[in-house]
Amino acid sequence: MSEKNIVLLGATGSIGESTLKVARKHPGRVRIVGIAANTRYEPLAAIAREFGVREVALYDRTAAAAARASGLFPADTHFHEGAEGLLALATLDAANLVVMAVVGTLGLHPALAAIRAKKTLALASKEILVLAGKFVMAEAARLGVAVLPLDSEHNAIFQCLHAEPRRHVENLILTASGGPFRDFTLAQMRAVTPAQALRHPNWDMGPKVTIDSSTMANKGLELIEARWLFDIPQERIEIVVHPQSIIHSLVRFVDGSVLAQLSPPAMTFPIQHCLFYPERVEGVAPPLDFSQTLNLELRPPDYERFPCLRHARAASAAAGVAPAVFNAANEVAVAAFVKNALPYLGIPEVIGATLAAVANREPLDLEDLLAADADARRVAAQIATTTAAAA
Repeated sequence: MSEKNIVLLGATGSIGESTLKVARKHPGRVRIVGIAANTRYEPLAAIAREFGVREVALYDRTAAAAARASGLFPADTHFHEGAEGLLALATLDAANLVVMAVVGTLGLHPALAAIRAKKTLALASKEILVLAGKFVMAEAARLGVAVLPLDSEHNAIFQCLHAEPRRHVENLILTASGGPFRDFTLAQMRAVTPAQALRHPNWDMGPKVTIDSSTMANKGLELIEARWLFDIPQERIEIVVHPQSIIHSLVRFVDGSVLAQLSPPAMTFPIQHCLFYPERVEGVAPPLDFSQTLNLELRPPDYERFPCLRHARAASAAAGVAPAVFNAANEVAVAAFVKNALPYLGIPEVIGATLAAVANREPLDLEDLLAADADARRVAAQIATTTAAAA
């Protein structure tokens, strides 16, 4: 097995931490050659020292200046900063695999740069394909570059589809934990606070993903992402609530058979699969213990209590810029909620109103798509202010 030389964009986040656990487990097989973060240069420096990384990027220029002056990094560190710093790391000559784990759509241009540099892309930032799946996957296909799904749900589908021709596939079935409010009434949801929404019962994730899980917007984003990753129309993608987060997703085939991928709710499982694909090596976390009773509950989602799912399906069906509008409105609404500037149920309200307000169209190119994204964010911010005032 050849050594994996990895650039880790989003090294200080939850995906980055899990990736580093895999690297520690397999020091002779995984080498970290580049790391990037937004502002947190102190933990980034600890990673650089531990793994001997010399190529370091900080997106925030103030943090980059502080990092240079800190004396915390190895003396021969090569610093990069800003958007161009992420691009430099994504195309690093020494790397053969780029783990994309930055939050939101910030990783779009670095992802495209990695593909154009013919680096294998392990993708955790689902917003990239939600925003620009048409362009990203077309570029990967044109250049013959592998895009490996790092999210646990999409990685599970990827494993279930292994060696199966697409004509055999009937449905993709994404599992959702349902988040901390899966059994809440709408009346209870009206009183939800950011502190409550940031406590997930199963997963240790970043703040944005954790809140998205609570509204099930995360599953809506994953539905749109799956459409691009696996070239399956959204009407053939199902969602099922599975509170235990042990079945990570399923595939139903035309003969009625269903395959599922199971593992404990730890991100080291899908990350390790991506890093070593197509090989399998010893795992980091303990596997499932079938000597103990294992309860696996599956139930349909409630589209009335979790309208973000309904909005995501509508956006996916509409295509054009609608998925980008869904993503932009959700990011704006979540940011406002975290600042206590929008009630919890205002999140789906802002998304729905923004989708209605921004005219859908087929984007001419990537720049046109980014213009639609910017327009959606402006409209969503206005709607969020109005919604908060009326609450």
